[in-house]
Amino acid sequence: MKLIILITSLIFLSNCSSNSVVKLGKKCTKIASDNTYEKSFVWIVDKKNIDNFNSKINKENCEINGEKS
Repeated sequence: MKLIILITSLIFLSNCSSNSVVKLGKKCTKIASDNTYEKSFVWIVDKKNIDNFNSKINKENCEINGEKS
């Protein structure tokens, strides 16, 4: 079962590689005005927005938001 999930995940991630980049690792957004934020270990980023992504969504925001390592 784990093998099927792994293969399915790899197929899914490889399909988005033409116009997108897959970023791995814990990253967070800044806290919004309603005290919410987004956190994920897998981010799919459009290649056009890759420069803005690193400045807006990064590991430092997780620490600022109070996330533990």
